[in-house]
Amino acid sequence: MNNQGLLQRIFKLQEHGTTARTEVIAGFTTFLTMVYIVFVNPQILGAAGMDTQAVFVTTCLIAAFGSILMGLVANLPVALAPAMGLNAFFAFVVVGAMGYSWQVGMGAIFWGALGLLILTLLRVRYWMIANIPMSLRVGITAGIGLFIAMMGLKNAGIIVPNADTIVTVGNLTSHSVLLGALGFFIIAILASRNIHAAVLVSIVVTTAIGLAIGDVKFSGVFAAPPAVTAVVGQVDIKGAFNIGMAGVIFSFMLVNLFDSSGTLIGVTDKAGLTDEKGTFPRMKQALYVDSISSVTGSLIGTSSVTAYIESSSGVAIGGRTGLMAVITGILFLLVMFLSPLAAMVPSYAAAGALIYVGVLMTASLSRVRWDDLTEAVPAFVTAAMMPFSFSITEGIALGFISYCVMKLGTGRWREISPCVVIVALLFVLKIAFIDAH
Repeated sequence: MNNQGLLQRIFKLQEHGTTARTEVIAGFTTFLTMVYIVFVNPQILGAAGMDTQAVFVTTCLIAAFGSILMGLVANLPVALAPAMGLNAFFAFVVVGAMGYSWQVGMGAIFWGALGLLILTLLRVRYWMIANIPMSLRVGITAGIGLFIAMMGLKNAGIIVPNADTIVTVGNLTSHSVLLGALGFFIIAILASRNIHAAVLVSIVVTTAIGLAIGDVKFSGVFAAPPAVTAVVGQVDIKGAFNIGMAGVIFSFMLVNLFDSSGTLIGVTDKAGLTDEKGTFPRMKQALYVDSISSVTGSLIGTSSVTAYIESSSGVAIGGRTGLMAVITGILFLLVMFLSPLAAMVPSYAAAGALIYVGVLMTASLSRVRWDDLTEAVPAFVTAAMMPFSFSITEGIALGFISYCVMKLGTGRWREISPCVVIVALLFVLKIAFIDAH
């Protein structure tokens, strides 16, 4: 009874029309829908040369930290974890294509997260959310989705490099292609049947098949969490603070700004907590928590942290308070003791999850006004240029610039907000004076 009273005082359960039992079930459901990140994030960051076992632990730690903090400080049913998309941008573009060390790349994530925290403190974040048009926001989301899907297709071997056609179809009879495709369709079919743990089931099934055919080596189930010294304390904050990284830092900040803010609004709206303007209770605290979590995450060696749309699965079965997020966070702490299982997951087992995330993110293109070319062209340019240029930064830059060009060229310059002009000019200066040298 005392425990019930304590939970009531902290989370205001009765006021939100919920019970402790409902919140616990909702927290467990949310955990099942997003636990795939502890298997996928180490693989992606491992491509940048980071220690995968250490990243597994730091992924669990920051997901627990962010979710519990969100629950206690903002009392919202929203869980946090490293952002899909930005981890791929970090590993494959900043480190892989641009040639920076992962330590410097993680430093860029730190500066982007710090910038986001400053924007939140100065309330500029609210202004940017309100003044950047839907077409650009949707284009950014969809472009990242296409980028992630491309990485999933590559990791499964479904697409491979080709000197004549840039990319081509891989060996469709190979284990990795067949199991990667199987994993994707398991997720898609189960998710369409409203089975919350679809991604986790897919990873388990494809890894088990890999074990049966000899692709995967069993290394146990439980173990003490591996050491994190290989990534914690290794971030090169000073090395990332240079003009050449300005575009990358700005991209981390801008994408995280829209991703987390949009998810917070989406989940709280589903929970019936938002008003007609899209604002929700303790919005300021929630934005502080997600910004602080991103700064903390970068310092311990994980990519930008964001609110997870998977939280809506817990909301769908009754989660209404921060207790749901706290339960999800506690479960992330417990999963740290399953590191041998995480080490077993092959790249093709995680590929299906990447392709599926791509499907979810590109679905936002339906919100573009395709009959208005001044809105459609910037959305298309933003979305298409991310995978085609292999850079989220360039996609954002060309999207903002094309928005200004289309509005000016059609005499609709009054529709361009000062925020868009400022961002577009900054990217023009970057292209002219940084990229050109």
